[in-house]
Amino acid sequence: MTRRALLVSIDDSTPVRSLADRECALVVGNFDGVHRGHQAVLRQVVAQARTGGLAACVLTFDPHPAAVVGTGAPAVLTTMARRVELMGALGVDCVYVRRFDASFAAWSAERFVRELVADALRARIVVVGHNFRFGAKRSGDISLLRALGLTLGFEVEIHPVASDAGGAFSSTRAREAIAAGDLGEVGRVLGRPHELSGPVVHGDHRGRVLGFPTANIEPVSEMLPPDGVYAVSVGEVDDDENEHLLAPGVTNIGIRPTVAAAGEAKRTIETFLLDFSDDLYGRRLRIHLSARLRGERKFESLDELKAQIGRDVAAARRPLPAGIAGR
Repeated sequence: MTRRALLVSIDDSTPVRSLADRECALVVGNFDGVHRGHQAVLRQVVAQARTGGLAACVLTFDPHPAAVVGTGAPAVLTTMARRVELMGALGVDCVYVRRFDASFAAWSAERFVRELVADALRARIVVVGHNFRFGAKRSGDISLLRALGLTLGFEVEIHPVASDAGGAFSSTRAREAIAAGDLGEVGRVLGRPHELSGPVVHGDHRGRVLGFPTANIEPVSEMLPPDGVYAVSVGEVDDDENEHLLAPGVTNIGIRPTVAAAGEAKRTIETFLLDFSDDLYGRRLRIHLSARLRGERKFESLDELKAQIGRDVAAARRPLPAGIAGR
């Protein structure tokens, strides 16, 4: 079973002075994707916290601040529940999720540090990125954070930027790779395949007619790659966020041009699980995208489509070339 981090949601109604029961090493950031750069920082802070007898904690925000004070939130790489799960597996003790709304955005930089970071979360070490800004209109910077730390009793550390030959690991780099359908690059940045998750809903059952019954998941919060057919592995996620591997599979993302009615352009996510026959309706699945097999296209007949699906399934059964699924 995966190690759990405690999730604590905070908003304007939360009695902040009773939040933390022990002093902590606190990392502040968005952490979408929990990519390899995030992982390096979190491992370092967890080790530091253990040495110093502190709790290892994360402060993050929901929704993304850009949704409130910017041009709009970027596409989501991982749901908040998945982020908390991944951070817990790295040893994080507690993830504080502060609701980011217009009221919170208006907090002064000093109020943010004094009331939330120092008083409520009892931070003794605060770890941030080199371009960290905070408070109303991003008025707070690293210099102010250090000055407040001297007064309020915490140290400030700037975490280094982790990178490889392709550049710095970042959520932006992961999103660009997903948009391009480059799953190998996605794996290099995230350290695992990109995932899509959601409950299984009833579709039009055309897959069953073709001999390849599919599980349709909807809604899906995570960023979608380009329309096409993908080799995947499929797990079921229970109410405690534990994942149980079910089977490999083939996932089609797109509008199904061969069978869609005229004028219908609803995008669907349909997965055929190999050698699996259980009823999945209402169950929550996590689809790990291993490799892109082909783009989506329209076939001249259902027989031609069926034959191609058979070839897709055969391709998904073959071992992937080294590196194609990412790290």
